[in-house]
Amino acid sequence: MSPIELNKRQDTILQIVKENGPITGEQIAERLNLTRATLRPDLAILTMAGFLDARPRVGYFYSGKKTMATVTESMMNLKVKDFQSVPVVVAENMTVYDAICHMFLEDVGTLFVVDDHGFLQGVLSRKDLLRTSIGSQDLTKIPVHIIMTRMPNIVYCKKNDSLILAAKKLIERQVDSLPVINEKEEGIEIIGRLTKTNITKAFISLADTHDL
Repeated sequence: MSPIELNKRQDTILQIVKENGPITGEQIAERLNLTRATLRPDLAILTMAGFLDARPRVGYFYSGKKTMATVTESMMNLKVKDFQSVPVVVAENMTVYDAICHMFLEDVGTLFVVDDHGFLQGVLSRKDLLRTSIGSQDLTKIPVHIIMTRMPNIVYCKKNDSLILAAKKLIERQVDSLPVINEKEEGIEIIGRLTKTNITKAFISLADTHDL
């Protein structure tokens, strides 16, 4: 793997931390006349790459370049359960019209369809609903179980899975989110969802521990 190339601002941040560390993210931002939020992606990259370390209530300090093995291990230790969010579920007899309204109101890209016992039966994406809405069909009379994606075509993850591996599934299958499931004898229980936003927040958190 080729070495990471830092941009000018990241080089400046490294120099500031080298000379003044430990130093908080807020103090770094003040020196650069930028907001704390603007610096978060840069600090995330520098922390994940091993140039910086962060300690709660202390700040950032220069650690030098870690080996790629160390960086990889740190990232692989991130688990789905630590970043998953609440799933948005609907009943399998809900109409397509109501599902479209529900998706809009909940501001999500995926709905998870469950049966009367709460077990996962299918997944509804924006594309599924859009495809069905094109034409002259009466959306108030079509139940979502007619158009949803069913097992074994549903890609999912479990709470103890590596976040990196879950992210690869999102990319490879080109989906907005994954259901986080718990397999039981009676059926598949959905206990969470993992989205691209969850993934982004996870990596930003590496450099934003306790909002240093």
